[in-house]
Amino acid sequence: MRSAAFTDLTGPDGVSIVERPTPEPGRGEAIVDVGACSINRHDLWILEGDSAMVDPTDLPFVTGLDVAGVVDAVGAGVTDVAPGDRVLLCPNETCGTCRFCREGPENLCESFSLYHGGLAESARVDADRLVALPDGVDATTAAALPTAYLTAYHMLRRAETEPGDLVFVPGATGGVGVATIQLADLLGLRTIGTSSSASKLDRLADLGVDHTVQGTDPDDLRAAVADVGAPDAVINHLGGPYTGLGLDVMRRGGRMVVCGRTAGPTSEIDVPDLFLGHKRVIGSTMGTQADLTRLVDLVAAGELTPRIDRTYPLDRTGDAFARMQDRDTLGKLVVTMDG
Repeated sequence: MRSAAFTDLTGPDGVSIVERPTPEPGRGEAIVDVGACSINRHDLWILEGDSAMVDPTDLPFVTGLDVAGVVDAVGAGVTDVAPGDRVLLCPNETCGTCRFCREGPENLCESFSLYHGGLAESARVDADRLVALPDGVDATTAAALPTAYLTAYHMLRRAETEPGDLVFVPGATGGVGVATIQLADLLGLRTIGTSSSASKLDRLADLGVDHTVQGTDPDDLRAAVADVGAPDAVINHLGGPYTGLGLDVMRRGGRMVVCGRTAGPTSEIDVPDLFLGHKRVIGSTMGTQADLTRLVDLVAAGELTPRIDRTYPLDRTGDAFARMQDRDTLGKLVVTMDG
């Protein structure tokens, strides 16, 4: 089988098409004929050598979390899926035995990790992590849901948002940002979205954003958000200086959920404002398999259409990462196996 492997951790030029043996399923596993797999900033960090989880000794390395396709074969003990089933992978990898695996939520697992291997024609996965795809939900659409939409949906839940709440989304034209805007609109929330690109903000209006602010400077954004109002919640996938910004603009008792570090791994905050304002900062990673099932149901019902910027055939996976690196996207980039 063909796979798009990282053969050098130097950026998009480090992607090569590599032939590998087609995997066989072990106990509890399934082999999925991959129809589509979206890529994420997580994958790009690995490709750029900016992730501690992969080093040159691990090469060639096949990434790809967001797998959608058809079950080809199953291993011993698998009863919930069968060959021919159309499925989407929940990329959570958990130990199954710790307190959080037993009591939930599963994404707090003490050994939490993520699946990699979807940028290939076949993928060996844990069968119990497969979510059934209803008729009418194609593989390309489904592959856009994890990681961005799952992360955004869980963040909105952790922020305890309610209809009518005002939500601030810095970097609203990134993958998690776009997903947050769409889901917030679906949930009856009002949003303030920011971006450095005026044209992207114009397109974001079609996805339901209520207020837009062009710019990246936290001081400028602080004033512009204040002109709209004090947000009830902040969905922060950027980290860095945007954490302090989020705390500054939130109302008393507001909640900020943080899931990323694109703008930097450390943040400075005003500690007195945090406790005197009864504000909360909440860390969040991915979501639960039940969250992903809910998102699939929303797509099947026609209530949610994930925004896909562009699709690429497997042999142009490097081009997909180059487009992500250029930050010229609005929505998901999806690699398909039928091109």
